[in-house]
Amino acid sequence: MFRLPLLAFMAILWAGVGIAAPPVSDTPAPKPSAPQSGSGGHYVDTVLTSDAELQRIADDRVATYHDSVGLIIGVIEPTGRRLIARGPAQIGNDDPVNGDTIFQIGSVTKLFTAALLADMVRRGEVALTDPVEKYLPAGTKVPERGGHRITLADLATHMSGLPRTLANVLVTDFNNPNADMSEAQLFQSLQHYELTRDPGASYEFSDAGYDLLGIALADRGQTDFETLLRSRILAPLHMDNTRFGSSLTEKDRRAAAYDAHLQPIPQPPTPTLPGANGMRSTANDLLDFLAANLGLTNSPVNPALADMLKTQQPTEFKELKSALGWNVATLHGFQTVWISGETAGSRAFIAFSPLLHAGVVVLSNSANAIDDIGIHILDPQRPLRKLYREVPVSPSLFDNYTGRYQVDENFSLEVTRDAGRLYIQGTGQPRAELFAEGDGKFFLRVVNGEVTFKTDSGGRARSLELAQDGKTALALLVRY
Repeated sequence: MFRLPLLAFMAILWAGVGIAAPPVSDTPAPKPSAPQSGSGGHYVDTVLTSDAELQRIADDRVATYHDSVGLIIGVIEPTGRRLIARGPAQIGNDDPVNGDTIFQIGSVTKLFTAALLADMVRRGEVALTDPVEKYLPAGTKVPERGGHRITLADLATHMSGLPRTLANVLVTDFNNPNADMSEAQLFQSLQHYELTRDPGASYEFSDAGYDLLGIALADRGQTDFETLLRSRILAPLHMDNTRFGSSLTEKDRRAAAYDAHLQPIPQPPTPTLPGANGMRSTANDLLDFLAANLGLTNSPVNPALADMLKTQQPTEFKELKSALGWNVATLHGFQTVWISGETAGSRAFIAFSPLLHAGVVVLSNSANAIDDIGIHILDPQRPLRKLYREVPVSPSLFDNYTGRYQVDENFSLEVTRDAGRLYIQGTGQPRAELFAEGDGKFFLRVVNGEVTFKTDSGGRARSLELAQDGKTALALLVRY
């Protein structure tokens, strides 16, 4: 059965829809050397990917395969930091992106909400085991089940039982579903939502949970969320370019947004509820954040950042745990700590390895996946995703491929045409766009995946083959 690989493939976007397969390899981790001066502990005395190789990766994405408009890779090690960039922040502007270019970071916002929680726990203002309603306006009803109440830790580790978004929220932008949702609307939705499992029982990615967490922390701090976050976390780390909005004076430093075809799209609005999404940041600011997490710099926030990894909950993947804000993947003793984010026109990835005592940031101003770059830098055994050159195809041909294709009795693939584009969607999973590379052959940009349609003499597809990560699934057409 091909269901599990497809779940990893279609869950896509570690930051958004859910968790994909963990970014670790089957190769045993290298053994740590003796601690180095100023390292803060044991680490492998190694240099990550060379500048030349990083530049080749950036050139491939931007210039050779047109997978992004502008992309920047930042690496931090005990010896210092490196920045490699290619392409502009905006089409029509020859100035390349740099360490101070301001990108949308999507779900990486959650990392800072979780850091604020850890700081408030360390100050004794809240406890991870506190029920969230303790810090909400009097009379706010939060769903319970099995005698279990939703705690702050449940919200921060996606164990609350709340869905990604609440069903009666009016979604105007699928990539930023809570943009128009007010605090009052969230409370109303909570009042009518019934949990399908006990809080703390299992993992389910939830933007709504992080929005609720942000409200609770701001209420406890007796100020608005951004003011609290800036004073407690961002200012001590000198992350001056990390915020929800951006000023007019920063206009020339803002990266524009581009879809998977590198067509410009509007910048998403800043959400009313800021706990889950909506922040902007720069490569330099995110490297500063990594430096504090790695102990390469000192700040009052460092102890709280270390606490974020002390609470970990299981996910559906045995190698993968959900910490406060971070995802933690461990295999053969090698640990990778990461989170990624996306909007309709940007991608962000930030990760570090405690063993290597190093971290990486990748930012792009297009919707195409970049997580593989950061994973590959920390663990070269994990390959970069295959890149393709898209070829023009008449959208009228897409009608030959649409329909439902059955993999087995429990799993099917729905191929649909929408506004001149072709999409594939697995049972219970979000849809992903297909891009043409030849006659009846398509690829996905979100992961390493290829779809080949098998047609009859009239050109009508009767089956398809989906290839991903060395595995192939055959699906037969059962409905046009």
